[in-house]
Amino acid sequence: MPEKILNKTACKLSPLGDSAIVITFGNGMEYSIHKKIKLFMDSLEDEPFVGFIECVPAFTNLTVFYDPLIIYKNQKQSNGREDISPYEVVRCILDMKLQGIQEGKKLTHRTVSIPVCYGGKYGPDLEYVARYNNLTTDEVIHIHSTGEYLAYMIGFAPGFPFLGGLSEEIATPRRSSPRMTIPTGAVGIAGMQTGVYPISTPGGWQLIGQTPTKLFLPNINPPSLLQAGDIVKFHPISNKEYEEMVLKEGLQ
Repeated sequence: MPEKILNKTACKLSPLGDSAIVITFGNGMEYSIHKKIKLFMDSLEDEPFVGFIECVPAFTNLTVFYDPLIIYKNQKQSNGREDISPYEVVRCILDMKLQGIQEGKKLTHRTVSIPVCYGGKYGPDLEYVARYNNLTTDEVIHIHSTGEYLAYMIGFAPGFPFLGGLSEEIATPRRSSPRMTIPTGAVGIAGMQTGVYPISTPGGWQLIGQTPTKLFLPNINPPSLLQAGDIVKFHPISNKEYEEMVLKEGLQ
């Protein structure tokens, strides 16, 4: 049976300024939408068009950035046309590429294991999350650390992963009053999502633990440990292990 071709008519293309196009694939945080975004992003990066800069995935859309000057010059040199805008050229390219995306193709996911020291001074909201869900703190830790989480997008702060797949058993609303400062590596819950703060920043997620693993890596390319499409697994570590790993990270 031939693979199903992506339904182009279900995608909405919209200009974002004069150097980007947003392609919306659906509504809501769903794996089927993520798959379409990832497949199309991979096709663009594997076979970039002239003038392509980069593409940035989000929950429901993909933003494609391009250089309008390069597009214009290439259009003029290749067929002598000057009456078609770079936006129209890129939109036409994207329309054709969308027709060739095969939804039946399997995605491959990289799995990243992240150690977490749960509770105490590293997870000041762990007890609240447990009370809110009528669980013990050990049950919250077990549920959180045995789950598998898909990184739908990286955003908000450099390297911050928005992770889907959190169990409803430990889903907890954001704090009513956000903290002005959250430490680097804090692991939190907000509704049906979990995530890790890669840098110190204000935030309102419920903090249940902290990791010594660095997620924001400014000296490498790309500067983020996690990428959209990665599968994240958390595993518990003790206070002593956490402190030893922080020391080791600091020495590297």
